[in-house]
Amino acid sequence: MSPGATPDRGYFPRERSVLREVHEQRAVGLLYGQRALGIGAIAPLNFVGTRLHTKALGTPFNRLAHTAKWFEQIYFGSREQADAVLGAVGRMHQRVQGTLPADAGRFPAGTAYSAMDPELMLWTVAVIADSARYFYELLVRRLSAEEKESLWQDYVRFGELFGMPRDGAPTSYRAFREYWHGQLAGDRVHLTAEARHTGHAIMFQIPVPRTRRPSMPVHNLLMLGSLPPRVRELYGLRFTAAHSLAFRGAATAVREGLRRAPAAIRTGQNEGFFELVARTEQGMIARGQPIPGALV
Repeated sequence: MSPGATPDRGYFPRERSVLREVHEQRAVGLLYGQRALGIGAIAPLNFVGTRLHTKALGTPFNRLAHTAKWFEQIYFGSREQADAVLGAVGRMHQRVQGTLPADAGRFPAGTAYSAMDPELMLWTVAVIADSARYFYELLVRRLSAEEKESLWQDYVRFGELFGMPRDGAPTSYRAFREYWHGQLAGDRVHLTAEARHTGHAIMFQIPVPRTRRPSMPVHNLLMLGSLPPRVRELYGLRFTAAHSLAFRGAATAVREGLRRAPAAIRTGQNEGFFELVARTEQGMIARGQPIPGALV
């Protein structure tokens, strides 16, 4: 860096970005992406469009890990690092366009989709924003009204980096919540058989080494309890009073455990874990084991 040059602190500098504070919590980073993809799958134009243009149908967790690492480069990296990711994603998105091959809920076969459609881009940002905020408040602390507003504005900026027009996004956090609840209650949501298969696996069947498996029931309980009732209904997931009680107990235990943990455990990037999941999936493939959520 030349003398007097301004340090490159990225698009979300720590001292003024609530988004960065939220995503620097490892617990958020380990959970939000799975919930976002599970909920995101109920939008058929988004899901079918992505499915028809991905080369990773047989390796859903490698794709999840790759996306998660890319997003962390945008959240935490320099602008140069983020721009490299954004350029690669932009080139992929340019190819994601076409028409539905079959009816999907209210959308008939032949309905056009495009990754650059502002409405579809907003939904992608929305599921990320709601999921990260949810797990941060569940496992770390409640955000103030001002922090929620700042967080939403950070997510609008995040969407803009991918090409989402600002005037296509809700202008305030309150408007975002109205949009969010309207989407979940509306007639645009529909879970195709393939979306149910992949979305359920992403949320509840993440491949991890044997040593990590004892923690998965708690992981899955937190995921189940975090889902909006309409989403659980679409997936056919039961959530009884006993589930609710266990969910609250698990969330409290995790939250208190994290509070006592050293900062180096609580905060930071999750690249190592994402790579662990991808390696576990690759090991399953090498052994001829079926991959949860894979499509052929």
